[in-house]
Amino acid sequence: MKSLKIDADILSSLPDTDPNALLLKIISKNFGGNNIGVVILETDNIYQTKVLEDIRSITDTLSVIDGISSVSSLTNIINIKGSEYGIEIGRLVDENNFPNSPEAFELLRNNVMSNAMYKGSIVSEDETSSLIIFNLEDGANVNDIAENVISNVSNLKLSENIYYTGSPMLVTSISDLMKRDFVLLLPIAFLVIGFILFLSFRTINGVILPLLTAVISIVWSLGIMGLMGYSMSMISNNIPIILLAIGSAYAIHVVNRINIISKTENQDVVSKALAYVLIPVILAAITTMIGFVSFVFGAYLQMIVDFGIFTSLGTLFACLLSLFFVPAIMEVFKSKKEKDISRAERPSFLSNNVLKPLNTILFKYPKLILSIWLVLIVISIFGVFSIKRSVNIQEYFKEGNPTRQAEKIMVDKFGGTKPVFVYFEGDMQDPEVLKKMIETSEYMEQSPDIYTSMSIAHLISELNFAITGNRKVPDDAEQIQQLWFLLDGNEIMSRFVNKDLTEGIIITKFKSPDNDSKKEFAKYMNAFIESNSTENCKIQITGMPFVDITMDQSLINSQIGSISIAIIFMIFIVGLILRSFLSGIYASIPIIATIIILFGVMGITGISLNIATVLVASVALGIGIDYSIHIISHYNHSIKSNKCLKEAITEAITVSGSAIIINVVAVSVGFMVLMFSVMVPLQYFGILIALSMISSGLGALTLLPVILILLNKNK
Repeated sequence: MKSLKIDADILSSLPDTDPNALLLKIISKNFGGNNIGVVILETDNIYQTKVLEDIRSITDTLSVIDGISSVSSLTNIINIKGSEYGIEIGRLVDENNFPNSPEAFELLRNNVMSNAMYKGSIVSEDETSSLIIFNLEDGANVNDIAENVISNVSNLKLSENIYYTGSPMLVTSISDLMKRDFVLLLPIAFLVIGFILFLSFRTINGVILPLLTAVISIVWSLGIMGLMGYSMSMISNNIPIILLAIGSAYAIHVVNRINIISKTENQDVVSKALAYVLIPVILAAITTMIGFVSFVFGAYLQMIVDFGIFTSLGTLFACLLSLFFVPAIMEVFKSKKEKDISRAERPSFLSNNVLKPLNTILFKYPKLILSIWLVLIVISIFGVFSIKRSVNIQEYFKEGNPTRQAEKIMVDKFGGTKPVFVYFEGDMQDPEVLKKMIETSEYMEQSPDIYTSMSIAHLISELNFAITGNRKVPDDAEQIQQLWFLLDGNEIMSRFVNKDLTEGIIITKFKSPDNDSKKEFAKYMNAFIESNSTENCKIQITGMPFVDITMDQSLINSQIGSISIAIIFMIFIVGLILRSFLSGIYASIPIIATIIILFGVMGITGISLNIATVLVASVALGIGIDYSIHIISHYNHSIKSNKCLKEAITEAITVSGSAIIINVVAVSVGFMVLMFSVMVPLQYFGILIALSMISSGLGALTLLPVILILLNKNK
């Protein structure tokens, strides 16, 4: 576990099989397209001498940080202008002679507002914010650089509001939040679950063994992740608390059954207890693992695939530990007092005050209970159609979080944060290629979500304007080469063209977070590219909006795929091992009802389906099926022992019901700890898992029994 690292970068998790994702990675590597950080300076008015001095201070501070290749800001950005001596390429602001009069600032303001390179790109139109943009060297340590940026800029103690955004800053911010949750919330969840276990069992074994099973499962799973070179992601961050729930659940059933057998037996207690719980625990583990492994076949992001692999591995460890380690510990360390306990059964609060009254109600009002469930399911089905999907990174942060505020400023004042790149292959000094770049930019900027764009063609047209007064790409290739000579060696060139001058990009930003807007834009641009791309000028387009579209669709595909695979295998495996296909169907009914209710609540309450909440249904299925399997297994065991319907259901509810209620309460409260997470999707994740546990527990203790009662009432 010592070698385990945190990597919250979604780009690194994108598949190379997707053309948009692959091209985005190529552009990021060749042009530094996605390795851009941004410092936002916000004040009442940018055009003040002190503000310019502070922008210069930030620019100079970032320039000396190892791993940062270039920094651009209002105080050092390139400026192309004509003069009496010809053409002059210098800086927009003379850093040795800052404006200090209203006239000088008015001139600077006019220069900014009249040039698309600066207006809305480096200074906001309302003149309250300015950007300091820095590029990272290829292979630089993103987290180290981000931490140095924040630390060094903070040490300047500037009076303006400072915000940080861009891929390196977002990745680091999310990583820090993950570390905070991992260090703070996991121990709290352990303490809460431990307290509930103590109230339930009132024994050391009842508290220590379920938690110890979970701890070992977590350590082994994360340890193997570290050994194999995997990193923790925004998704795998959930593995410890999920394994805490699963590991404690299996162990609770084993401990509960051993305790029950020990009240009436003195010999072979562990063997007799395992005879009851072995099959249900194995079934629960297999179906849970299938639910997690199903992500491997339908997920778009590699981080979700990794989550599925290592959570299923942890589930396997939890199962083995519960069936071998826990009984062994209880056998070796059983006390003399426990051996001498009389066979008289001690009173149970759950049995006497909850389960027995519940059992009476089930047999008295089975149709009413079934009707209530059907009403809940119908209402939930209507809610399902209202579910919203979101891949917006802003939703990861709480309202008021500085990172979220930075994202909002970028959207409101600088045209958004989603980078879009139009990739050209051809001779970058060919007039026709450069003109096609300008044409593409003008077409793209007709979209309401594109504010401005930049490319090498724009720089050439600006140079031409400074000389001739005509802002366009020259028709003569030789004239372009002469203009090119003036730009040669400038660090900004590497952002737009490769060294061989055979590839170039247009850079812009997409504003709207709405998926429908992204789809419309993709359709709009793809039609243009299809009709304008030629052999001498090949055009492709990519960027996060295009990746978001695919990711959005994958949320549906992976959700439907993983649930379908898990339910089908669950019915098959449960039916096969219990030698009854109907048992498999019966066991699946409560969990299917739970999933419908879960999605219904998401639709009704407006909780989005995103890369975190997409896991909820499979996690709920994996953990929740445990309850139904124990009830149906106990019921079948009693029926085979020639007990009548009422005796079989009563015994299943009063015996297995205790472990189910203990587990539901412990797991639900444990997951509710995630409500205190600083990451919004994890808050919803905890709430939804707790809801699904309560729903699946109630389903196993009410819906499943009344179905058995109504179907077998004549037996």
